[in-house]
Amino acid sequence: MRPTDHDTDDFAALRRLAEQRWTCRQFRPDEVDRATIEQVLSLTQRTPSWCNTQPWQVVVTSGEGTDRLRKELLAYIQTHGTAPDFEFPAQYAGVYRDRRRACGFQLYDSVGIAKGDHEKTMRQMVRNFEFFDAPHVAIVTSEEDLGVYGAVDCGLWLENFLLGAQALGLGAAPQAALASYAPFLREYFGLPDHRKVVFGVSFGYPDLDHPVNAFRTARAPLADQITWHTS
Repeated sequence: MRPTDHDTDDFAALRRLAEQRWTCRQFRPDEVDRATIEQVLSLTQRTPSWCNTQPWQVVVTSGEGTDRLRKELLAYIQTHGTAPDFEFPAQYAGVYRDRRRACGFQLYDSVGIAKGDHEKTMRQMVRNFEFFDAPHVAIVTSEEDLGVYGAVDCGLWLENFLLGAQALGLGAAPQAALASYAPFLREYFGLPDHRKVVFGVSFGYPDLDHPVNAFRTARAPLADQITWHTS
């Protein structure tokens, strides 16, 4: 069977959202109204998950709640090391290193950071913990007993969140950096020990005039990623 015109239209809309989506690294101060946030979150509840476990639990901040979290997290990282619940990559080698470096160079070029300027590079890194001035942050956790499968399900949740935000004109920045201070987030929000922090998402309305939001990362050609077996 070939796709119907309706199917083709749906695919075109989905592809357009996927191609237009980008990581926002500077937000306007305007808050997003609760109804719009709930609209995105209602979409994420349609995320498929292993045995329909729906392991994600989400804490969303707004207004003074975001400002207080930003202030206390920035103070915490000055005196504490990282302690993620899920082990970060051991290294980036080969093509993965190349792609990571290309993204980093684009980011630094966009805000005028010269290669080797460690002070400005560190300042840009700290922007993660200022949430890029976003008015909202979502902290996503999974159940410890579900292990990597719960984390994978949360990754699917994230994709729906990002596409939903894009469809409604919002900007979003998925941030593993926030998960690197999991003990702080667990204590700050009063989460039980068996809830493991997978990632955070800063979101709001994008500042489209800021140069950091002007660059777009490339994607590898399909032939580099797919192996076909036909016999």
